Amino acid sequence: MSLKPYTCAVEPQWIDYNGHMSEAFYVLAFGFATTAVMDALGLDEDYRQSASASLYTVEAHVRYLDEVSPGATLEITTVIAGHGAKKLHLAHEMHVDGSLVATEEILGLHVDTESGSTSVFPTAINATITSHEHRIPDWSGRSIST
Repeated sequence: MSLKPYTCAVEPQWIDYNGHMSEAFYVLAFGFATTAVMDALGLDEDYRQSASASLYTVEAHVRYLDEVSPGATLEITTVIAGHGAKKLHLAHEMHVDGSLVATEEILGLHVDTESGSTSVFPTAINATITSHEHRIPDWSGRSIST
């Protein structure tokens, strides 16, 4: 099963002094996509409140591949690159008009928000995660080099 793409419009305040989307707003849009994935996996607001648990991003890597212009519509597709008892590795791809403009991969940990410590995903959430497509994109796992 595939995750549904997240779509949003570039807001005027997201545009920087160079006339393109500022780097911070790429991360914001990817964050909205992560929240949409959480909702699809059952880690939604009701779950976060009732279980006192959430997904915390502990590592992220963004690649800025092309400029995004004012008024553009962003489509972010996501695959699960991996998961474990307490962790979820997501790979996001941001497109504008079918062209790849940025990628982000995150490592999220399932955290008990009362104790602040990691906790295993409940059985039902783990089953939902497992039922979705798992694929490691060829760009995943890259490091910064000079």
